Amino acid sequence: MRTPRPLTPRRTGAALALALAGPLGLVACAPGGDSDAGVVVTTNILGDITRAVVGDEAEVTVLMKPDADPHSFGVSAQEAATIEDAALVVHNGLGLEEGVLRNVESAGEAGVPTLAVGEHVDPLAYTSDESEGEPDPHFWTDPRRVATAVDLIAENVVEEVGGVDADAVRANADAYGAELLTLHTWMTDEFDTIPSQNRKLVTNHHVFGYLADGYGFEVVGAVIPSGTTLASPSASDLSSLAETVEAAGVRAVFADSSQPDRLATVMAEEAGVDIDVIPLFSESLTAEGGDAATYLDMMRANTTAIVTGLSS
Repeated sequence: MRTPRPLTPRRTGAALALALAGPLGLVACAPGGDSDAGVVVTTNILGDITRAVVGDEAEVTVLMKPDADPHSFGVSAQEAATIEDAALVVHNGLGLEEGVLRNVESAGEAGVPTLAVGEHVDPLAYTSDESEGEPDPHFWTDPRRVATAVDLIAENVVEEVGGVDADAVRANADAYGAELLTLHTWMTDEFDTIPSQNRKLVTNHHVFGYLADGYGFEVVGAVIPSGTTLASPSASDLSSLAETVEAAGVRAVFADSSQPDRLATVMAEEAGVDIDVIPLFSESLTAEGGDAATYLDMMRANTTAIVTGLSS
């Protein structure tokens, strides 16, 4: 079910200035008379999803580069200006994009419509460690929540972006939603092959809470005991996690492919047991041609890696 977001008042002052300057020929307009820069998306995961929804109906600009960290990436002055000139800014929200939050908030205050997707997909809260009780922004590890996000993005694009074909955007959303349902079914079947006693996750930070909740995994712990990669574990944190991992009989530690796995390796060595450190694409897509060039590719690659790491 699609839930349209209330329209945000647009740049009233800017519109008045344009009306006054137009007759004098002082304003250079973009093609079609619309000065907006289309849809601007913060993270590359949401960017891929948004492009699937928008199709050829509008320009989509993605700020986060491949293999970047969504918690720490920043934008240039030119990109900040693009945010301010957008017809719609799509961002994850829930505290994920710590490096660009100020830019998104500034655009919103200037009247640019912004959509914090994570706030509308039934977010979960972290259940342990430093971030306990705070909302978990990593909703994309559950494709069903992404399906909700797809409909939300479609309706906001229809409402806010001038000149788009609403029927085409909604048809794109329906088609992509069907692919997400297929993905969810496949992931369920794949995870069902993992013995119940092996369904325990240790990651480099708390990133797979939604996957664990949706597919029956237990999150034993995280090397960085926080929901952000900007935190740091202490020696006692690593020692405590090593003891927990050893006691739980964990077989593998999953580290994001865009982050160094040194801490995960140290923790595994601290545990004194044979544990594999396996890379996943948990927070960023790869460049085109990589194993996680799209959201669907990323989820398939991660599912295969988790099944392989926990089934042996």
